[in-house]
Amino acid sequence: MDRAAKRELVATLHDMLKDTGVIVVARNNGLVAAQSADFRNRVKAAGGTVKVAKNKLTALALDGTDAEGIKGLLKGPTILAYSKDPVAAAKTAIAYAKENERLVILGGAMGKTILDAKGIKALADLPSLDELRGQILGMLQAPAAKLVRTINEPGSALARLLKARIDKEGGGQEAA
Repeated sequence: MDRAAKRELVATLHDMLKDTGVIVVARNNGLVAAQSADFRNRVKAAGGTVKVAKNKLTALALDGTDAEGIKGLLKGPTILAYSKDPVAAAKTAIAYAKENERLVILGGAMGKTILDAKGIKALADLPSLDELRGQILGMLQAPAAKLVRTINEPGSALARLLKARIDKEGGGQEAA
């Protein structure tokens, strides 16, 4: 790779990394091509991206980003998984690492916060952004649903009372 291509790669990687919610750094301890492709596809399906680049180029790309502190993790064969959703890449990477011991989570960053492997695992245990949105929507809808039930209850109670009264008097049966 010539210098111009390296500069372009560093600039592109820098632009991608400065706008991410989370970056997960993992060590590739011998993933075969099919396993690496499977990992990429899973992260992509979760809304993230996987990037493999030389550690020196990645370190240069991290300059000026919030995740600059993860440079120390860039030793040996490393893989970066990142996503705008602060949980997606971490959740997918942790799940894949549980299935395949050749992918070892080293740590990462969420904004300016530098995380170790335990921090990435804790992040992966959190609900995703979509799950949180669903929970919030459910909490917002609950009072409205309760209000509708409360408003409808007196009418329902009256209808049940009238039906019970009719059934008791035997008026609920039609003559044949």
